[in-house]
Amino acid sequence: MAEQMMQNNAGELVANKAIPVGYKQTEVGVIPKDWQCLKIEEVCHLINGRGFKPFEWGAEGLPIIRIQNLNGSEEYNFYAGSYDSKIEIDKGQLLFAWSGSRGTSFGPHIWHGPKSLLNYHTWKIVIKNDQLESKYFFYALKGLTKSIEDAAHGASALVHTQMGEMKKFWAPVPNNILEQVAISNVLSDTDALIVGLELLVAKKQAIKSATMQQLLTGRTRLPAFALRPDGTPKGYKPSELGEIPEDWELLRLGSCCHITTGKKDVNEGSQNGEYPFFTCSRNYTYSSSFSFDLEAILIAGNGEVGNLHYYNGKFEAYQRTYVLHGFIFGVWFVWYQLEFKLSESLGLGKIGSTIPYIKKGNLTEFKFFCPSLDAEQTAIATILSDMDNELQALTQKLDKARALKQGMMQQLLTGKIRLPLAAGA
Repeated sequence: MAEQMMQNNAGELVANKAIPVGYKQTEVGVIPKDWQCLKIEEVCHLINGRGFKPFEWGAEGLPIIRIQNLNGSEEYNFYAGSYDSKIEIDKGQLLFAWSGSRGTSFGPHIWHGPKSLLNYHTWKIVIKNDQLESKYFFYALKGLTKSIEDAAHGASALVHTQMGEMKKFWAPVPNNILEQVAISNVLSDTDALIVGLELLVAKKQAIKSATMQQLLTGRTRLPAFALRPDGTPKGYKPSELGEIPEDWELLRLGSCCHITTGKKDVNEGSQNGEYPFFTCSRNYTYSSSFSFDLEAILIAGNGEVGNLHYYNGKFEAYQRTYVLHGFIFGVWFVWYQLEFKLSESLGLGKIGSTIPYIKKGNLTEFKFFCPSLDAEQTAIATILSDMDNELQALTQKLDKARALKQGMMQQLLTGKIRLPLAAGA
């Protein structure tokens, strides 16, 4: 009953409000009169996958669709034995992961991979009649997923629902299949825009990473700094961390700036304060007081270990947040060296890594390559900063596209906005 009560809330909230002409009150709220409100069990069959055992996996046969494959992984286990044809999945098949991570794997998916076999924890959705378009139903289920998650079992991150519970949810559906197609096409086009932006962001990030690898190690020299006064190419020299350009140095972070920590406890912040308060979270909060008034790089010493912030002005800092200031040269060159190598030097990201906090010595002894000329440091930092600005603009565009799609789903899947159809449709 819980899931029905949650869906009925929408209807109760508008029960006493005037219903627009051409609309009607239903189990999921107000929808157009020429739409239906249908139970999941009325429109489709839910077919569970098979619980393949590890000893059944092999290197040949059909791929087995597991949860990670719904999230884009192309690493498969294979099965070459006999199986019930009901678990056979072709490209374009609508699926629903009934056990998975909230907001990611849990929920509806359209299979884009090769012919495969369905593993346990996922339902194959077989629509009962030809008056419901598969892709529209995919988006209708997308619109229901938050309610299904909230009614599901499990911890806050990992949830699972049961077939009996799933079947009791209601979905608003246009009677005209051409309207279903029109809605799914608009949302599909928006998805394509989002995927394109995601790929572009990933491509730009990869280009930036490769550029950092070349410029911050001196493997690639900028033309203005690549030649000696006599016009011959500059060479390289050995260092403790490998070869570096002949006119670069290997520096310790502790020799380039002052490194201290904040003094405040994390609970001394105030959301009504006017000064940024840098703790060890990814985002800063606020404080009514400040202990620093300078240009600084701030590094989370625990929590989000190694997370970086830049600030210039009055601010407060948590007692486990490191404050780097008083740089002997440009702060942004140091920033990019920290972004490039700090996590690696601390062993973060390695399998089994359990670094709970950063010791001051980790930062003091952090070593990096540095051009002897301030102009070259600035030129490198400027190139990387321009890349960051481009990435930020693309990320903002991506965020707007995602927000737009969310708003479109709320409007289109309830009939609040109707799409024009061809004459006679």
